[in-house]
Amino acid sequence: MEEPKVWYASYGSNLHAERFTVYLLGGTPPGGRRATSGCRDKRLPFAVRPFEVPGGIFFATESLVWGGGRAFYDAKLPGSTAMRAYLITLSQFSDVVAQEMYSGVRADVDLREVLTQGRSQLGPGRYETLVRLRGPQGPPTITFTSPWNAGDVPALAPSAAYLRVLGLGVKQAHGWPVPQVARYLAAAPGAAGAWSADEIAALLA
Repeated sequence: MEEPKVWYASYGSNLHAERFTVYLLGGTPPGGRRATSGCRDKRLPFAVRPFEVPGGIFFATESLVWGGGRAFYDAKLPGSTAMRAYLITLSQFSDVVAQEMYSGVRADVDLREVLTQGRSQLGPGRYETLVRLRGPQGPPTITFTSPWNAGDVPALAPSAAYLRVLGLGVKQAHGWPVPQVARYLAAAPGAAGAWSADEIAALLA
């Protein structure tokens, strides 16, 4: 029987295809500080699609991979969020969640609650809350984010390395010009006030 597939919706550094490939194959992303084990199933995505959803991103909690704040999705923030969906198997999605939590391979994620309720909390961790989104046609579109919203935890400015890979990912996925990408990221809580649009644009030049 064919393994179930999902559209994994990325909004942080995984917008960048080469960075996401490291989660599939294993290794250390360029500019990153920590290696990942890769997925049990190392096939590349079956398809890739850009899309946008209501809400926004914010930066909080310190990343061991990039330094500085991590990106999280909050549907209650104003505006829209640039996302990129990768069509992958359920086991790959489960392994990506595990790697984001710096944990070992575990059983496949149970999607029943998120598919029926739209949201499911696998645990208290920073990327253990699953959210179903309106995305590409076909299999369900699911992202993972924190159990908290913007303002519930202290904001933390992202590092230059993280902003660069995230910004290049937005540009790669959506084809936005650099000034638009820079304004988008500079407006996000955590980056706002710490990084100007001009400074971010210089990182992406």
